Amino acid sequence: MSAAPASPPFEEPGLVVINPSGNRSRLKLAPLPFTIGRQAGNHLVLRDNRASRNHARILVENGTYFVEDLKSRNGVTVNGDRVDGRRALANGDQIEFGEDSYRLIFTLEESELLKLVGQLQSSGSGPSSGLSKLRALVEVARTVQSALSADYVLSAVVDAALTVTGAERGFLLLNRGADLEVKVARDHAGVTLDPAAHRIPTALVRQTLDRRGEVIVLPQGGRSVMCVPLIQVRSHSTEDTVAFSRLQTTTGVIYLESGQGAGLLAAGDRELLETLALEASTILENARLLEQERLNRRMEEELAIARQIQQSLMPRVLPSSGWFRAATANVPTHQVGGDYCDVARIAGEAWGFIIADVSGKGVSSALLAALLQGAFFAGGHTAARMDELMSQLNRFLTERTQGEKYATLFAAVAFRDGTLRWTNAAHCPALLMRRAGTLERLEPTSMPLGMLPEAEFEVRETRLSPGDKILAYTDGVTDAHGRDKIPFGVQRVEQLAVRNAAMPCDRLIASLLAAVDSFNKGTEQEDDITALAVEYAEA
Repeated sequence: MSAAPASPPFEEPGLVVINPSGNRSRLKLAPLPFTIGRQAGNHLVLRDNRASRNHARILVENGTYFVEDLKSRNGVTVNGDRVDGRRALANGDQIEFGEDSYRLIFTLEESELLKLVGQLQSSGSGPSSGLSKLRALVEVARTVQSALSADYVLSAVVDAALTVTGAERGFLLLNRGADLEVKVARDHAGVTLDPAAHRIPTALVRQTLDRRGEVIVLPQGGRSVMCVPLIQVRSHSTEDTVAFSRLQTTTGVIYLESGQGAGLLAAGDRELLETLALEASTILENARLLEQERLNRRMEEELAIARQIQQSLMPRVLPSSGWFRAATANVPTHQVGGDYCDVARIAGEAWGFIIADVSGKGVSSALLAALLQGAFFAGGHTAARMDELMSQLNRFLTERTQGEKYATLFAAVAFRDGTLRWTNAAHCPALLMRRAGTLERLEPTSMPLGMLPEAEFEVRETRLSPGDKILAYTDGVTDAHGRDKIPFGVQRVEQLAVRNAAMPCDRLIASLLAAVDSFNKGTEQEDDITALAVEYAEA
């Protein structure tokens, strides 16, 4: 009686991600469209200078998956062919983003697994059937190790070991401190066993493995016991590990029990068992790397939330008409940084604006930046006594960070009559662009906030004329560099400011960011880039 045709398998799309070092991990292809690029916020973030900020995306239309190039610098190739616009993807297609960069393998899990299982089932019988089955099982293991659970694949390895040796029972044990934990327990028919019902001489196994690093055959109560050590793999593939070594650390063992009268392993069987052990060791290492990747991804997601919160603190609505106009921009790195800027109307006919950079990166720097932002404008009513406000902020930071964190800062208050009161706490010089075409540097007037509790902060006063503009920025602008490590520098900022002084504030900021991006030629930025431009206009 013929079997009914199987229903088509459910095909779940995924990506095997191979980084430039050769390490692999697997991602589920969700949500769709699935975006790929160097910039934080993509579903897959590529830590590689050859990748563009928004490099490519994968989408599905009418059941067909496509990869689309988002006008990237180095383009996208599929199986070596350059993608022009978009290209349909088939199972096993290899996607690349530049020479020696990341590689992605597009997979439809179920179809690939069934194909290999079919090879296993058609391996036949006879003298060579054991080797054929073993080869098919190893191929299954290699294919699904990044798609299914490690437990599933390790069970397949133990089944293969039982097939090769003809043993009755097989166990895979892993090191857990001074103990050996049973990870897999199977019999020759593929039935899962209860480890507690079978006595495994773990002390003898460990003692034997500590002495030697090869397949071991031991007599045990009239039965034959085989121990196949699992070594600690730190290579990129099983092919890189060609032999067992007594000097390598064992992470566990495959333990096999044969019936009475079982003889020693033939040389070929011994070699096959060693190959299986290498496969199991590689699977365990890949499982460890995959778990590390999951942890990294979770941390990246948490940092993305922190970045969103930080971005929400940036000013949303800025004055674009009237006597005071402003524009800001912030280009964050993949980390949470300590840059911030803000513009706000304060008491009377006055506007306050500030740009700051807290030392270091991470959540602590971002929190301090937010604290400074709130404190500055909370004290906006004391605009006439900005030096007192700066002293209060300095004492607050010093007491709480003990000098371990500090902040550079440029802050100013512009009044309707053209008066500008400003202070610069060791920040990059702000540039005052006069309508007449001259450039003045508003140089640092004091040390950073948070270093010495009794530091003094000088406040200076300048007169603005209609049409004058101020450009302030953080050192992420001047420190930006390409692969040659030459920084963008203050001189280029000043030349750009003079050349574009007549532009409105938003276009002035845009021209600065475009110049930095063109200068670094796609190199991943190492620091946040923040800029602020204001204009004193005629009423």
